[in-house]
Amino acid sequence: MTDGGLPPGLWLIGLGPGDLGLMTSDAIEHARACEYRFLEGYTATLPEDQEGRLEGLVGNWKRAMRPMVEEPNELLSLARESSVALLVVGDPMQATTHVDLEAHCAEQGVDFSIIPGLSATSLAISLSGLQSYRFGRQVTLPFAYGEYLPTSPLEMIDANYTNNLHTLVLLDLDPTGMGVKQPKPMQPKQAIEILQAMVEKLVENEGGGRESMATPIANWDAILLSDLGTPDQRVASGDLLDIGEITGGRIHCLILPAKFVGLERDAYERRRYQA
Repeated sequence: MTDGGLPPGLWLIGLGPGDLGLMTSDAIEHARACEYRFLEGYTATLPEDQEGRLEGLVGNWKRAMRPMVEEPNELLSLARESSVALLVVGDPMQATTHVDLEAHCAEQGVDFSIIPGLSATSLAISLSGLQSYRFGRQVTLPFAYGEYLPTSPLEMIDANYTNNLHTLVLLDLDPTGMGVKQPKPMQPKQAIEILQAMVEKLVENEGGGRESMATPIANWDAILLSDLGTPDQRVASGDLLDIGEITGGRIHCLILPAKFVGLERDAYERRRYQA
């Protein structure tokens, strides 16, 4: 396969979770072969050093932020006549944004292809030491926007806990919610503060009584997973009070466990954070 060797269409190409060394050979070949390359920069991001490597690996590229992807007229116009790669950190179809992009292509008769990549969400579950079949619905924890703070993420966490299922919590990347500027990912301390605010709001509105909130939030078990798939990867367990004190790292997610079974408690303790 050579540069420009692909037929017209839009190619969603997974880069893997952060280190381009984890990008598949198939993804590299197809990215090189596309006539145009765009790096999607708001659902997930590459570390700066990996962005610097990307051009040498696949060729020149431009950044595509939220407006360009959610209103994809420019992308689809190019893809009608040329091969276009949208390079996505992680696995492309993990985000509903990209499923919607597939729908746009189908409506407008533009060929659409997917090259999968290793997902940070898969890594998070496997590296946690918890059993993958015991995870419930995945949750994104958003920043508060002005006075608006939704409690639905906490309600989903509670529903999982009530069903004795662990929750993977993805931390928001963009405090503006616009997806236009370079993201400023949520840090662990911010996440704990937002969870506490959600608990207070939900208890105030409903009067409490939820099983997962019988224990003060500071004492909830948690696992913090940072910069997965990079040399700076870190996995640390502890209660939320300890997790909130961890600094450093770029992109984080949390796992809020339900009741441990089998070997899970031992795995959790082996990952215990040491200050």
